[in-house]
Amino acid sequence: MSSKDAPGVRLATNRAGALRPVVVMPGRLGDLLDGPAEVPAAAAAILVGDLCLDSRTAEPGDLFVALSGVHAHGASFAAEAVAQGAVAVLTDAVGGDLVGPVGVPVVVCADPRAAMAAAAARLFGEPTSGLAMFGVTGTNGKTTTTCLVAAGLEACGVRTGVVGTLGFRVGPTTLASSRTTVTTPEAHDLQGLFAVMAANGAAAVTMEVTSHALVLERAAGVRFDVAGFTNLGRDHLDYHGTMEAYFEAKARLFTPEMTTTAVLNADDAAGQQLIRRLREAGEVPVVTYGYDPVDDYRLMEWRPDGGGCRFTVRRGGRDLEVRLALPGEYNARNAVLALAMIEAGGFDGAVAAEGLRCATVPGRMEPVPLGPDAPYAYVDFGHTPQAVAAALGAVPAPRVAVVGAGGDRDPAKRGPMGAAAAEAADLVVVTDDNPRTEDPAAIRAAIRAGAEPVAARLGHRVVEVAPREAALAFALEAAAPGESVVVLGKGHETTQLLADGPHPFSDAAVLREAWQRLQRAGG
Repeated sequence: MSSKDAPGVRLATNRAGALRPVVVMPGRLGDLLDGPAEVPAAAAAILVGDLCLDSRTAEPGDLFVALSGVHAHGASFAAEAVAQGAVAVLTDAVGGDLVGPVGVPVVVCADPRAAMAAAAARLFGEPTSGLAMFGVTGTNGKTTTTCLVAAGLEACGVRTGVVGTLGFRVGPTTLASSRTTVTTPEAHDLQGLFAVMAANGAAAVTMEVTSHALVLERAAGVRFDVAGFTNLGRDHLDYHGTMEAYFEAKARLFTPEMTTTAVLNADDAAGQQLIRRLREAGEVPVVTYGYDPVDDYRLMEWRPDGGGCRFTVRRGGRDLEVRLALPGEYNARNAVLALAMIEAGGFDGAVAAEGLRCATVPGRMEPVPLGPDAPYAYVDFGHTPQAVAAALGAVPAPRVAVVGAGGDRDPAKRGPMGAAAAEAADLVVVTDDNPRTEDPAAIRAAIRAGAEPVAARLGHRVVEVAPREAALAFALEAAAPGESVVVLGKGHETTQLLADGPHPFSDAAVLREAWQRLQRAGG
């Protein structure tokens, strides 16, 4: 391992670039896998220093976990991992037949993902046992809610680690690393990350828990003190297949094995389904939030306030006035969820609310100041129909929306995304998002097919402009001073994924550069 210290933070990285504590005491294979897998007596005393999934990043002392993949089984690469120093292999029955003689013990079990998670937690000293754990799932709002929980906990004097789409941090310090997944790391890297956070003073962790992570057991072995649910909308059906399967993936978080207390959105149909299910089972206490007077946390008197909003939260007959720096009713909902989670975790909501006053979230309705006589410009990560509608509804009309859709991802949501944009925006600029390996023109056509009938009905306009840089400049030129330009889809991202790979691209930076060019041209 190589040391890689951020200011005020001690950490290390393995060959894959994943975060690890500076010191990790090796564990006996038999102890690490006791219960999830049966280890031959002759192999029980083998010392394991880390776990790896990729044979190319195996290091001496690693346990190589060979999982079934989309294109190949990891067991096919076991010999390569052993050649680089792996001391044992963990796999399933199929992998056991594939691995062949590799010169190290091969442990076969029914669920190697769960076994990997348990082994990692043991190797890194059960790091979550000393942390207050907060998890957030749902289609939209996970990142914002996670950041708001962290802001509230920090206001309460609780040093907090954050795990999510925006990366990893402890308190104000970002932890730079190579990541195994976009949002929720694989179980062995997640446990290593928790250990880093605990070693650097974190008393709590707030994290996004995706549907992929739940299905793939990346969060196995983690027990959350409080888990929150934002909403369920159309997304990731290329992976889950149906909305029912997508819902059940999210619902895995709200089981007694994973969560002590659930905080659920009573205004969302899927939230209502979870509330009924959990109350009937009687195993996980439920806290509800929404607009209904019967909800435990009732959102009241929401109103815009400058660039943010104000609202009242009524809970237990007590009212809490909240000022939020983020615009939009949906962000008020996210804040109510955050406050309910914080209080469910035993912390002071009134103190936490002070921490929300100035909290911002990169790429989530993030304002991009352009100067005097400019439109109001925002960048947002919204990439579902619901998120598009919510983002545009958060700013005053007239509105210009720049919208695209990712390639190699759920194609059926593209038309509904276009329709949602055309419903709310006076002008919809259809462009490229991250086309990846797909034909960008075909993606744009699918968005326009959804947008144009709605725009025609409402008297709105739809234009297609590519590449994305040109679309952002077009949107700024089309907007009058004081009007709203909302650039959707990429938010905080700093690259654009094209067929030949990633290219540097920041919506916020491109907006600023385009405005400067327009100003020079106008001068």
